[in-house]
Amino acid sequence: MTELVGRAAELVRLDALLAGLGGPGVPSVVDIAGEPGIGKSRLVGEVCARARLAGFTVLRGRATEYEQHVPLQAFTDALADADPRSPAADPVLAEAESVLHGVGHAPDDDTSGAGAAARFGLHRAIAAFFARLGERGLVLAIDDLHWADPASRELLDHLIRHPPRGRVLLVVARRARQTPTPLTAALARGADDGVVLHLDLGPLPEGESLRALAADVPEDQARRLFAASEGNPLYLLALLHAHRGGAPVPSITAHAGTTDAVGVPGGLAALLLDELTTLTEPQRRVAEAVAVLGDHATPVMLGAATGLSAGAVEERTHALVARDVLRAGPGGRWVLRHPLVRALVHENTAPGRRAELHRRVARELAAGGAPATERAHHIERSMTGWDAKAAAVLGEAAAQYASTAPATSAHLLGVVLGHMPTTSEYVRRRGELVLARARALGVSGNLRESRDLLHTLIEASGKDHPDLRTEAVAQCAVMERHLGHSPEATALLRRELSRHPGPHPGQAVSLRLALGMSALLTATYPEVRAEVAEAVSIARGDDDPAGEAAALALAALGEAYEGETAAASAFADEAARLVDALTDPGLTDLCESLGWLAWAEALLERYAEAERHFTRGLDIARRGGRLHVLPHLLTSKAFVHLSTCRLPSALEAAEEAESLARAAGSRDLLAFALAIKTLVLLLARPFGDDSALRTGEEAVAATSGTTGWWSALAWCMLGHATYVSGDPHRAQESLMTAGGGRELPLLQPSIRPGQLDTLVGSALAAGDLDQAGRWAAQAAREARRLGLGGQRAAALRAEASLAEQRGDIDKAVRLLDAAVEEYARCGQTLWEAYSLLRVAPLVRRAGQGRRAAAAWHRAHRIAEGGGARLLVDLAELVRPQVMEQTPSVPPELAELTARELEVAGLLAQGLSNQDIAGRLHLSRRTVETHLSSVYRKLALPSRSALTGLMTRIGLGAGA
Repeated sequence: MTELVGRAAELVRLDALLAGLGGPGVPSVVDIAGEPGIGKSRLVGEVCARARLAGFTVLRGRATEYEQHVPLQAFTDALADADPRSPAADPVLAEAESVLHGVGHAPDDDTSGAGAAARFGLHRAIAAFFARLGERGLVLAIDDLHWADPASRELLDHLIRHPPRGRVLLVVARRARQTPTPLTAALARGADDGVVLHLDLGPLPEGESLRALAADVPEDQARRLFAASEGNPLYLLALLHAHRGGAPVPSITAHAGTTDAVGVPGGLAALLLDELTTLTEPQRRVAEAVAVLGDHATPVMLGAATGLSAGAVEERTHALVARDVLRAGPGGRWVLRHPLVRALVHENTAPGRRAELHRRVARELAAGGAPATERAHHIERSMTGWDAKAAAVLGEAAAQYASTAPATSAHLLGVVLGHMPTTSEYVRRRGELVLARARALGVSGNLRESRDLLHTLIEASGKDHPDLRTEAVAQCAVMERHLGHSPEATALLRRELSRHPGPHPGQAVSLRLALGMSALLTATYPEVRAEVAEAVSIARGDDDPAGEAAALALAALGEAYEGETAAASAFADEAARLVDALTDPGLTDLCESLGWLAWAEALLERYAEAERHFTRGLDIARRGGRLHVLPHLLTSKAFVHLSTCRLPSALEAAEEAESLARAAGSRDLLAFALAIKTLVLLLARPFGDDSALRTGEEAVAATSGTTGWWSALAWCMLGHATYVSGDPHRAQESLMTAGGGRELPLLQPSIRPGQLDTLVGSALAAGDLDQAGRWAAQAAREARRLGLGGQRAAALRAEASLAEQRGDIDKAVRLLDAAVEEYARCGQTLWEAYSLLRVAPLVRRAGQGRRAAAAWHRAHRIAEGGGARLLVDLAELVRPQVMEQTPSVPPELAELTARELEVAGLLAQGLSNQDIAGRLHLSRRTVETHLSSVYRKLALPSRSALTGLMTRIGLGAGA
């Protein structure tokens, strides 16, 4: 191995990172980026060597250019690199390897085993394994990340968002310009969050490079060679090697600097290929076989691919090792000495020869009983025309990859469709494969490509294959909905339902369910009530309990959304009765209905029932690979755990929903997931943390100006975040944008009182008492109509805020006491704690110190136990008002509210408006509003006059 030159600064940073790994604020991912040959792999090797010396378990893998549709190849390669004698060779590692390889060896039974696990469940399992290995220190290095397969990239994204606990360091190396944009974005977000340390490798310094690598070359010639290399160590070494072999400097520095098809400078490609011209023909054939076979380049496979005997293979590989063309790789494999060498050899192997090599390996694997997933890569690359048997293997592999590696599934189906004849005998089968490919594309995030494929199938199916067309329409409606095109989805569904003859009962139910969901998201559910009722009737008449349960669950959610509590409760009862009587396999195809039911029950404040149903739904969806329904189930879980004050698990569910939404490529679904996450972050993070505000802003941006349920929710959550951040004016603007005006006519009726409570608080903070009164009255009306305890409590809290502002402390206490009782009764312990913290200082002011302390302690206990950091901080802020004697307010200041008195006191201490805003977590504009009110009530002309008054009565700076 050559000496590591010119990377001293990088090594200092990496040594410090290894020493502090696992500590607070220490990155858990290192991102090494640079041009081909710049020394990324060499630096990764040095980090791994230093980690081993420090006692870490070290696993190192490499993504490969020609295996980009082998799922999780980069990570399985890392596990294959483990030394059987190393500490990593234990049951934990074996278990991790079996889970990773389970993607490629999925059993036929799709209800059990690692291969049947949904890919995001797989991510969590793998991260858990890494965390267990990290108890003693783990460095996991992935080289050439830019070539990673989609499943590896998704896993990496998960590990960035959810770093494994313990001393786990992930080191990745990549070519920046060849890295897929989503992967670059994930690494950039990680760097912004402090999870990722980015190292951009530039050219080597000339002096140090020549002293270390070219000491035997005359200085003037060495400088010319360095200039030609542009500081790239691989290119410099190749130039030096050629020069030492007798080539004159002018000839080897005269190559054009253009980049070839492999992505390296033309001069470097020419030098590397020239080195291979001295090989004998049999040696070159073995080198070509190694380049083509990649992970399968074992001695046995080389013999099968080349037709050589074991002895002949051994003789030629030893000769290639002596020339440093081949090197020993993990697992007894042979590898070419550098990925660039492999790429150049691969690209310069005759196409026919490449295909034949893959064909021979595929046959050998089949003879050995290898599963379709292992043979698929070689079969794909050996197909030069239609081959029904080969297509069957690719189809089998695609089906096994569908739930865990959908991008690979879509790719393999695309290969089959590309070779399949267009004759009439294949029309039916082609349509089925197009449906499967469109589904895989949608799940993997390629929504538009999926939608476009389905549009083509819808038109091509026509009258000859109505069942295919109907399936395509139902699937296309889902894609349109996720793309934010709910009106288009509705039109498509209505056209299909109007056809004569109509679809069979099962498809009729599916189409109407899709229609109902589209309407729900566009806040037009009343327009499709009849269609949903018809779905219930059709399913019941067809003896389809799963379809009937799904339709009833959707009806429950629709009515709950509209605030029709009695109807929603009746539908939820019926749906739950049917769902609870069905087996899990019977619900697999319609497990989305469990999400609808769970959300309906959450809105109806039936948290135990909602938890039971979303838990079952998550289990069925993960085992059955129905990943598109997971975000709905996870957001329901996040909302229920938030309301019942279980913030850590709520945040975990919200973040998983966000990851799924990002992977799906749906902006509306992402907006919904981020909206829920905003509210969770708001309560889970301390005062002053702006993560909720940033997430709320991203949620609103993701809506792209659309209207509907998810858009309104995003604006509402942004309103709450801005209110807590101290900007009541922006809070009002956000909430009124969500609701379409001051009366909130477009806002989901079932949650209006809660939003109105925030509006009342923001109006009072802005000094608009009249508007606060109107919103409090509206909240009371809306809550009476709903008849839900939590919404009644929100309305009571809004009225209490108004009473406190008007100085009627007794009334405020009575209202808050009633709110606490309502929250306790319906199980919303988070908001019970918040209301207790609101009432405790007021009760103390009324002279009931013991009761105030009891309320404070209960609230603090709930908040701390549930991870509600915002409420814990709020408890600390009000503690002095609860636990200490409250001084009487001088009669001169009796008209001031508690907040106005607080602001006046801080002003008298010499604080500026900005300082007061920071101390009280308010906006500067709000502080100015409070001071204007103080001046008006006390009939004072100026700041100095107020300071003088406060000083005279003993509440000023000298008090």
